[in-house]
Amino acid sequence: MEVLLVGNGRITEALIDRLNKSGDRVYLLTGHRNGKSSQKHVFEKYNFSYEDDSIKDIFKSIKPDVTIFTGAWDSHFDWQKAEQESVRYTTSLINIVTAYSILQQGRFVYLSSQEVFSGSSPQNLSESSPTSPKDFRSMAISQGEEICANYRRNQGLDIRILRFDHLYCVPEKGRPEVDPCFAMCLEALRSGRISANNNEVFSMIFLKDAVELAYKAIAAPKLEQSLYHISSMEEISAMRLAELVQATIGKNIRIMDYTSDDVHRLILDGSAYQEELGMKIATPYWVGVELVAQYMRQHSESFIRAEDVGGGRWTRFWHRTKLIFSALVPYVENIVCFLIFFFLNSMAAGSGFFQRLDFFLLYVLLFAVIHGQKQAILSALLAVAGFCVQEMVTRSGFEIMLDYNTYVWVAQLFIVGLVVGYLKDQLYTVQQESQDEIDYLEKRLADIAEINDSNVRMKQNFEAQLVNQKDSLGKIYDITSKLEQQAPEEVLFTAVRMIARLMDCESAAVYTVANRSYARLFSSTSAEARSLGNSIEYTTMTEMYSDLQKRRVYINKTMENKFPLMASAVYYEDSMQLIFMLWGIPWQRMTMAEANRLAVIGQMVQSAVVRANRYLEALSNERYVEGTRLMAADAFRQLASAFLSAQEKGLTECVLLEVETNGDCVSAAAALNGYTRQSDYMGAVKKGVLSVLLSNTNSENAAFVMNRFRSAGYESHLVREIV
Repeated sequence: MEVLLVGNGRITEALIDRLNKSGDRVYLLTGHRNGKSSQKHVFEKYNFSYEDDSIKDIFKSIKPDVTIFTGAWDSHFDWQKAEQESVRYTTSLINIVTAYSILQQGRFVYLSSQEVFSGSSPQNLSESSPTSPKDFRSMAISQGEEICANYRRNQGLDIRILRFDHLYCVPEKGRPEVDPCFAMCLEALRSGRISANNNEVFSMIFLKDAVELAYKAIAAPKLEQSLYHISSMEEISAMRLAELVQATIGKNIRIMDYTSDDVHRLILDGSAYQEELGMKIATPYWVGVELVAQYMRQHSESFIRAEDVGGGRWTRFWHRTKLIFSALVPYVENIVCFLIFFFLNSMAAGSGFFQRLDFFLLYVLLFAVIHGQKQAILSALLAVAGFCVQEMVTRSGFEIMLDYNTYVWVAQLFIVGLVVGYLKDQLYTVQQESQDEIDYLEKRLADIAEINDSNVRMKQNFEAQLVNQKDSLGKIYDITSKLEQQAPEEVLFTAVRMIARLMDCESAAVYTVANRSYARLFSSTSAEARSLGNSIEYTTMTEMYSDLQKRRVYINKTMENKFPLMASAVYYEDSMQLIFMLWGIPWQRMTMAEANRLAVIGQMVQSAVVRANRYLEALSNERYVEGTRLMAADAFRQLASAFLSAQEKGLTECVLLEVETNGDCVSAAAALNGYTRQSDYMGAVKKGVLSVLLSNTNSENAAFVMNRFRSAGYESHLVREIV
């Protein structure tokens, strides 16, 4: 393949090596106009700016089969001033993609990162999860994805986006990286300690593995998706990462535990890539972290500043020595220059041409202009000493002291030195104050921009509420009032869909309380909502049960996997009847406002549920054969139809069995009563045949029930519909 690689840094070098191994011809666009360094395994290198008009000519000349823009991992971009750099980043990408689209040939690959997401999520984030960038860098990267997606949709181009999850690598000397491993190693070297939060959880992937996986996605002739996550999907906490760094750099490094109550979890879901292309991670965490930490320890001088206290006793001693030496350099320089000017002044003595030239005055003026008042005073003192030494060759020291011209000349030196040095110091102070003010204003601007982004999101949420009226009490009442129109058997199935819709949540479940300890799953909208199982002992879920018992909405602030993200209970006459549970809610929506909305929805649903329960209890004599659990034919038919209809909509699972009874359904129901659950139903729909509805059961589990029926002397078989 002819591959045009756009970028700089470690990922660019790794991609060049990988492409070269596959026999691909690599062309490199550096983005630097004056690039002079050579690059191995590169067929041709172009030192042009990304915004240059010549990019179109480069594409026409190469006609690449694949163009790779390293994007989020391109070290060419300096994000110290993120606001200005984000504009240049977007402009560069647009210019490159435009040149690619004009050519109408080959494939374009954009490398993104997990930075397009912010906040926390208890589940791994899939490719369909909405992005939520929080700063200028992440917004630029996210906007780059949108630009690529728009070109792909509008022009039908083969554009692929690869998101790397916390990519980490062995850094270049002195060049910073943005991954957590580098940050911890740098903190350890500079300060002798590592700050870690045990509740901060993420996933990392080593550069070599990431490039290998990326190459498979780049070279694949056809893919089902245009966006893929490249992630190891292996959780690691910041505390565990700190321990790995400490084990390599040295036990003298202290780990500072800053664990907070809130859990911050951000892991990309690479299942789509794994299922389609296959995935193998060759570098586990303990190997990759050791490589990074070992390299940084060996080359610590390129990462540690002179004022840092980390890096060990000898490193600190060496840096202090360098700091002292750098402070003494101006004084040594002053003395050396004095000797030179002393020699020049001696040589010029008696010369008619240099008679009026005062070398000592020039010497004092030079150091006043360059170094300020302190060096000017030292220069003036040395100049006076040098003048006296030279004059004592022809005159005595007493004569020099009595000479009026000596004092005038000395005053001249000090006046010139102090005044010029003062002006130099003032100019330097003004420059420093200006730079400090600029830095402060830039920081303030970043804070204001972040606050503005938050305000914009709130504004958009309020606008959506006003326009769509999804959150208004009137709209909620209008939707929940439709439950009154449902048949009693269908109320809970309709209720779970209604809760999911009103809470803007894909995963919701309704549990019916069986007794004071257990609740059984009645209806759900997804596999995730059924993750707790068909029966739960809710009293053992201490935190959730405590809130529900106090009639409060439970919010899973610690993001525990064994609990739903939000839950609310419905009471009737001081008795808990139902538990609503929600999953898949974004972290930013787990607020008191959302909790209040769920509480309001629960109260509005309660009336329909209570009405349905009262109706069913009132008709219990008509619905059941007296003294048994056998339902009348019409009542069972209505109930089974409701369950089967809900199963088609994905709201529940159920199995319908027919049992041969030799004509006596009542005796058969009594005999099989001990082999069924309280949530299962039996009815006599056909003459001589007992129908059994197993709720929250699939065909596989139904086989166990059928075997139990067989052991009791009754044969049964599955049916698809009730007749």
